This record gives sequence, C-alpha cells and structure tokens, in this order.
Amino acid sequence: MPRPWEADPNAALRRRLGKSSQELGHTTASRDCLDIWELSNGDIAIIGRDLTESYRNRLPDGVSLSRDERLVVIPRSQLISAKQDIPDA
Repeated sequence: MPRPWEADPNAALRRRLGKSSQELGHTTASRDCLDIWELSNGDIAIIGRDLTESYRNRLPDGVSLSRDERLVVIPRSQLISAKQDIPDA
C-alpha cells in the first residue's frame, strides 16, 4: 500500500524560513548551517543534527521512525525565527 505522502526529491529549495544560523549565532563563520527551507512544492526541509539513534528507543507511544526517516534537532530559536514566514493555514 503506498504512503499518502512522499517527499519529492526534485523539489527545489525556494526560500529560507526565518533567520540563518549565522544570524542566530548557532554557527561560526564556517558553512555549517542549521536551517529551515520552503521547497518549490510547498513542503518544508529541515537541516539539523541527526539524533535518530539517540531517540530511536525513547520514542513515546504512537511515534515511530521508518527506515527512510531521520529525527533531526534544531535550536528552538531557529524555529521561532521562522514563525513569521509560516502561514497560519
């Protein structure tokens, strides 16, 4: 049975949501960047630290990770800075 939603690997990065990691002080002058992006198809891409294995055995009831999914973590301030760019509906 196919999934109701699949990520489109051909969607392009369209615009950053919120401030860059450098603006928020989450990175040095290097190119390492935690980020949130809206894709050309409206989906959202998150660049964060992969903590899948750290959380895999501690997920609450009703939460699971498929083999092709990763749990990524970004700073709270990164998401808050994107709030103004995320529509209410």
